[in-house]
Amino acid sequence: MSCRVRFAPSPTGYLHIGGARTALFNWLFARRHGGTFILRIEDTDAARSSADMVEGILSGLRWLGLDWDEGPVVGGPHGPYVQSERLDRYRAAADRLVAERRAYYCYCAPDELAVRRETAQASGGGWMYDRACHRLPPDEVARRETAGMPRAVRFLVPPGRTAFDDIVHGRIDVDHAHIEDFVVLRSDGLPTYHLSAVVDDAAMRVTHVVRGDDHISNTPKHVLLFEALGAVRPAFAHVPLIMGPDRKRLSKRHGATSVAEYEAQGFLPEAMTNFLALLGWSPGDDREVMSREELVAAFSLDGISGGNAIFSLDKLEWFNQQYIGRMRAAEILDRLAPALDAAGLRVPPAGDPDRARVEQAVDLVKPRAKKLDDIVLQLRPFLADEVERDPAAVAKHLSAPGLAGHLAAWRARLAEVEPFESATIEAALRELAAGRGVKAGLLIHATRVAVTGQAVSPGVFEVVALAGRDRVLRRLADVEGALA
Repeated sequence: MSCRVRFAPSPTGYLHIGGARTALFNWLFARRHGGTFILRIEDTDAARSSADMVEGILSGLRWLGLDWDEGPVVGGPHGPYVQSERLDRYRAAADRLVAERRAYYCYCAPDELAVRRETAQASGGGWMYDRACHRLPPDEVARRETAGMPRAVRFLVPPGRTAFDDIVHGRIDVDHAHIEDFVVLRSDGLPTYHLSAVVDDAAMRVTHVVRGDDHISNTPKHVLLFEALGAVRPAFAHVPLIMGPDRKRLSKRHGATSVAEYEAQGFLPEAMTNFLALLGWSPGDDREVMSREELVAAFSLDGISGGNAIFSLDKLEWFNQQYIGRMRAAEILDRLAPALDAAGLRVPPAGDPDRARVEQAVDLVKPRAKKLDDIVLQLRPFLADEVERDPAAVAKHLSAPGLAGHLAAWRARLAEVEPFESATIEAALRELAAGRGVKAGLLIHATRVAVTGQAVSPGVFEVVALAGRDRVLRRLADVEGALA
């Protein structure tokens, strides 16, 4: 049987970086081996789950390009793929466990158990459920059932040990003395994660469970449930958690944690996918920038590191720069179309004689862009009628004595430059500066501020050429007027 893996998020929040990386590892593994990637929505926490969060997860996966073979929207032979629509299966499994005496009813009130746990912890000791309800005689159980007392279902952990071979961490062996009789069905009839995950993994014929290290402690319980339900145990691979630069678990204090936030900030999905793939996994060589096809061809669960991965925004921005640098200008303009429209910047359509000029401007500014949104800002001098000038840049470069006269002469000379290209523009400026007895830098810096509004830009002569003669002459005239 070919491999079948699943990504099973809870819609209690949007798709976060850790979840996206787990989804990516599962997707890469399935694509590498010609297997099936299943998306399952684990929404049994009804109070915290929402349809908006589900759509946010689906949207995040689509943005990353992680298409699923079975799951919401696309369907499949093992649906439904939303756990709130599978509750009868979990209740039937719990009933079976009770009937086979592998589980029992627990009538203890949650509040009472919480007090007992807190009391034990306050005295410095650990606490495990004492099996009080397992010791109830049959007639007492029957009486409570007849009375309709609220009760949960607890799995009866047998004596012994449970061991499994984790693909990432190796052999893990746990003494059952450290596992309490855990709840599989709550008193409200909803399953716990342990039961629902195992029932669904078995029903959906999942062959490999690839999930975060924080689930290692759950796995012995799941192994026991697979065995109790007579289901085939999948292989397990627990991937390292993602930490912030301070070596603490990634959270909002380290910056954005939602994939949607990075999309909104102008990060490319290709860059994010490449970056996430290398958080805790290595292709076995020094490659960093890898296409999706290269990632699929190289991916192996054996390449996952057992140590925690460190999230670095600087590294993500580096990847983004690499991908922006490799993109054609036309593709960048297509992706930026909504943002450019929102900024009131008109881009000539394909075939327009002015389109080539704008694409050249994109190629000029993209080496300085960490995010796509940076390009929107840097394109403004080439597309807008007016620019806003940075007061600090104005104070530094537009305050020299006699500058208005020098700019007037430069504007007159610029109006006659032919052809209007960077090389001829540069030659004309340097010739004019020498003739007027001033340093070329005086006119270069003043021109940059006049045309772009900033003290820093790509090469000023390329900027002037691509901004266009009429636009540049108007902006020089504006500065002259302000200095007069």
